Amino acid sequence: MTKAEAPKLARISVRGIVQGVGFRPFVYRLATDLNLKGWVCNTSEDVRIEIEGPRDSIDKFCLNLKAQAPPLAHIEEIAVTHLPAVGYRDFDIRRSLVDKGKCQLISPDIATCRTCLDELSDPNDRRYRYPFTNCTNCGPRFTIIEDMPYDRPKTTMRSFAMCPRCQAEYDNPLDRRFHAQPNACPICGPRVELVDNRGYAVSCSDAMYTAGQMLKAGEIVAIKGLGGFLLACDATSELAVKSLRHRKRRSSKPFAVMVENMEEAKRHCYISMEEEGLLTSPQSPIVLARWRQDSTVSREVAPNLRYLGVMLPYTPLHHILLSDVHLPLVMTSGNLSEEPIAKDNDEALRRLSGIADYFLIHNRDIYSRYDDSVAMVERGSSQLIRRARGYAPYPIPLKFKVRPVLGCGAHLKNTFCLTRDKHAFLSQHIGDMENIETVEHFADTVSLYERLFRIKPVAVAHDLHPDYLATRYAMEMNKGGIELIPVQHHHAHVASCMADNGLQSPVIGVVFDGTGLGSDGHIWGGEFLVADYHSSRRVGHLEYLPLPGGDAATRKPYRITLAYLLALLGEEGLRQGLALMKDVDNAELAIIQRQVEKRLNSPLTSSIGRLFDAVSALLGIRGEIDYEGQAAIELEMAAYKAPHEGEEDSYPYSVAEDGDLRIIKVCDLFSTVIKDSQQGVPRSGISVKFHNTVAQMVKHMCLSITGDAATNKVVLSGGVFQNRLLLNKTVGLLERSNFEVYTHKQVPCNDGGISLGQAVIASFA
Repeated sequence: MTKAEAPKLARISVRGIVQGVGFRPFVYRLATDLNLKGWVCNTSEDVRIEIEGPRDSIDKFCLNLKAQAPPLAHIEEIAVTHLPAVGYRDFDIRRSLVDKGKCQLISPDIATCRTCLDELSDPNDRRYRYPFTNCTNCGPRFTIIEDMPYDRPKTTMRSFAMCPRCQAEYDNPLDRRFHAQPNACPICGPRVELVDNRGYAVSCSDAMYTAGQMLKAGEIVAIKGLGGFLLACDATSELAVKSLRHRKRRSSKPFAVMVENMEEAKRHCYISMEEEGLLTSPQSPIVLARWRQDSTVSREVAPNLRYLGVMLPYTPLHHILLSDVHLPLVMTSGNLSEEPIAKDNDEALRRLSGIADYFLIHNRDIYSRYDDSVAMVERGSSQLIRRARGYAPYPIPLKFKVRPVLGCGAHLKNTFCLTRDKHAFLSQHIGDMENIETVEHFADTVSLYERLFRIKPVAVAHDLHPDYLATRYAMEMNKGGIELIPVQHHHAHVASCMADNGLQSPVIGVVFDGTGLGSDGHIWGGEFLVADYHSSRRVGHLEYLPLPGGDAATRKPYRITLAYLLALLGEEGLRQGLALMKDVDNAELAIIQRQVEKRLNSPLTSSIGRLFDAVSALLGIRGEIDYEGQAAIELEMAAYKAPHEGEEDSYPYSVAEDGDLRIIKVCDLFSTVIKDSQQGVPRSGISVKFHNTVAQMVKHMCLSITGDAATNKVVLSGGVFQNRLLLNKTVGLLERSNFEVYTHKQVPCNDGGISLGQAVIASFA
């Protein structure tokens, strides 16, 4: 070797999701193929590499490091420093290094890869029908990790000593199971067992096959999955689905369905190319797809809905089960009402024995509860409705550096968010904060994230509502001296969508949801804001209307209708409205009239969500609900039955000015809806016109605001924008009016995204 060809040394730091995804064996193969010497190791914050050899080989190594990375790796940064050579003779994979206070990103749990599936279905393979088959390209990650670095002793797999063959795979840098921490086989790994609802073992030679036969016979089986138990039954059996509904006390809220493969999914739903991409992705979420009329899935699975939540098997156990039964299966969270999903065997038997007939359990512990993620595709892009398995705990990347802050989230669909550097760690779906079990799940998961990502918050952000349990959690933290930062609910929505889209300059924020305490003490929900991360200014809203009985009225939308008719149209309007509605008890009507007239237990609300409820009940579509948003959802479903969904007719409304505020008035809207209904206009046609009207309101208000706001950027947030019809109409109108429109993608537009906005706002406080 000439002097010009003397070896060089490069010290490389790779950050991102580069642990638990086969990155070190990839580096080993890349280095040895290029005849480079040195080493690679995991640390608490990165993967570190030193390579030595000719400069052109080092340059090629650095180029291929990102271009050829393993499929599950997500590289955020590669830093290279060139130094004098030290004379390495080999290339080694070194032991992990622990750096106190440093953090490393963690891979979410990933759906089973194609290679593992081939092994699973090969009778000659030693992992044939083994339900815990995995490799560095797939399998459990977040749900089994207790701390970092990601090594087997710090996972719930530590109690399973590998057999010689598994150990050989684990130790071989050229094997795809090299340092696959959950690596196991039927000889040395976890095992499944079938028990009845008293915990007694069912005598059988194949627990999974027997469980499948029970499902085919109409039984309900609780199945231990990645992040907790799922309740399963035959989705084509109306009797089985009704039985599950009765036992779970879930009378009409839709269930999700798991099908064997994509061909089967297309038998039950119309699947677009984008939806197919989501279903077959490593994240493998539930996708809300248009339901085919000729589907054999019972309509009891999702009553009165046009869309079916469908997913593909994402674990080996699911693949085995579905290949045995050849039926679509309901797969719904293993809980009762809004409790957290059950994760431990004893816990599941205690909590679910009144629901499930049998339990398919296993002895691999789950460390963190993890629900299925839910997504939809509109306008060619995906939007998460619930962010959990497959996505969390991967952070939302930020365009700016933030201080360590905890955002505690909202009351319903709760998540929390911890920030560090340029990362926002949005938790998996926690649930509705309505019981002590959910609060404990919240607190435990906050502690886990703080430990895994080495975050010690210097401030905690919370909603303005003093009675939210998430707010009370923040108050308790404040007793320890941590700075407390209240954040208005709808400002948090806007900031969440801004962070989701990488925006920094002020925007017009349109936030439509059901409820959120406003800065004036009223219940907001039909808001137009001019906002950034520093501040928010309310520039318009739906007019205030009475909510008789407060939150209780949301469960009986007909009460909202009666109150709105009284407030807007008086006794005559109430009389006309009553003629359209189902029988209303006279005593209850008198109470509502008194509440509205005297303003007794009748807070004012500007909520668009409540406006949808009121119109739904007025049309006789849904007067009482069994789950949140049901009245509005079924009003949307009615619109799809109209002969011409794209008609542009709309209802009259007006906009009044009150100082700097623009107030949308809906008196004329209600009177014309009543007139249409009296004249026999179908509910479907009225629903279309109503959706057109709300979209027109947004366009009208944004055009009015844009001059004062000095921006044409509009963000749409809030749970009402899960309404596909409204979303499409609104975005279309705004874009044709030359607005830049931004919607949620990585985080939910509903309250599941609130904590991200809280944390970012608090970081700028």
